[in-house]
Amino acid sequence: MTHSERIADFALSLRQQDIPSHVAQLARLHILDALGVGIAASVGEVQQRMTKSLVHTHSQVGGCTVLGHSVQTHSSHAALLNGSFIHALEYDDTHMASIVHGSAVLVPAALAAAEQHQLSLGEFIRLVAIGWEVLIRVGLAAPGAFQRRGFQVTSVGGALVSALIAGLAAGLSRTELVWAQGIAGSQASGIFEFLNEGSTVKALHPGWAAHAGVMAAQLAAAGMTGPSTVYEGRFGLYKTYTDEPLAAELHAQQLSTLGQKWMLSDAAFKLFPCCHYIHPFLEAAQQFVSEHALALQDIDHIECSVPVGAAAIICEPWERKQHPLVLNEAKYSLPYCMSLVFLKIPITPQHFLSAHVHPDAVAFAQKISWIPMKDADFPNKFQAGIQIRFLNGKTVSSLVDQVKGSTERPASQNEILDKFISNTPSLQERDVQQQVMDFVLNGHVDQKLDTLSVLLSS
Repeated sequence: MTHSERIADFALSLRQQDIPSHVAQLARLHILDALGVGIAASVGEVQQRMTKSLVHTHSQVGGCTVLGHSVQTHSSHAALLNGSFIHALEYDDTHMASIVHGSAVLVPAALAAAEQHQLSLGEFIRLVAIGWEVLIRVGLAAPGAFQRRGFQVTSVGGALVSALIAGLAAGLSRTELVWAQGIAGSQASGIFEFLNEGSTVKALHPGWAAHAGVMAAQLAAAGMTGPSTVYEGRFGLYKTYTDEPLAAELHAQQLSTLGQKWMLSDAAFKLFPCCHYIHPFLEAAQQFVSEHALALQDIDHIECSVPVGAAAIICEPWERKQHPLVLNEAKYSLPYCMSLVFLKIPITPQHFLSAHVHPDAVAFAQKISWIPMKDADFPNKFQAGIQIRFLNGKTVSSLVDQVKGSTERPASQNEILDKFISNTPSLQERDVQQQVMDFVLNGHVDQKLDTLSVLLSS
């Protein structure tokens, strides 16, 4: 069988009750986190304009939720908008070893398709859980290899997996699910060139993948065919988008554990709204600030030890990272984000949705440099080392061996609930914040998903 056929068989055979209870509960928590992050970003100027362009100027038909807005739209637009919102703040979850932002692409695709086809909460959770297990394995077959070619695996791989779960929601046959994945392969996209200028298009990557998946499922249902070898073929996903010659073979091995090894348990929650690679450095800086009372003007220099695999995103080119021009660029700037900690400027969605970079943070960033970290275990670990030298010659060091929110250092459910609460003041104002949390985390699997839709859109 081809890879897409094996994936389709797994997805069709997996029932709600086959998902271990702890995995299903984790899926619920990741869904809630993604909804909160998307609502937080929805107030941004770009996000408001996107909604106006795609929804307010078109017929409001389809009945699918747009996060943070009372309007509803058809499934493909809802998937595009919600995926773009969830990823816009770099506050969405990550499976670190595969480097995939699962919920940013899977939750919007599953939500739109589940609303379109009037599915239950349990089916929504099932779609998200299936999507995570398949997408993680797409990335694990070639960790870092998509990125070396300049592609984001979340977007190029996410399109195929979104097509799978959108097709499941629509009740497609095995053959049609294979076609849908193949069709989505011709829509897969998402390049890292946005880093050069801090372009906001990066937020679109999972949104477009979710949109592509929903459309691919609809096209397959209409009879369009797609290649069954979209993963492993000579012009398939791995040969086109990666530099890893054995990726297809490794992917085949990964597929053999579907339904036996549940990898969602390894997905990490984010506790800062900026590039995940920067988070351990923020922890190291916070550790220093909490333990030392010396004035900032006494700091002469800060040297960061950075895993090479992360440096391409958060350190290069360094001159530009020290002088970000826009906040979307600053989210991927190690020296800028670290400076916020030292200056005690809260790292919040509101900061990165504001109009301008903070001049004091740019000024302090000039004190920071970086070197490659020796023996780094990236991407299995997001590590950080900083050494601070004072004007009097004294030096202190801080090391974080693994980022908070990871499997080794998990975030608690209360921390994720607090994050959701802080991200959704608009829901609190409408008195539905607790109802959304209760429904997503504790709602009965047979409840219709339109209960959530009403709460989010009221």
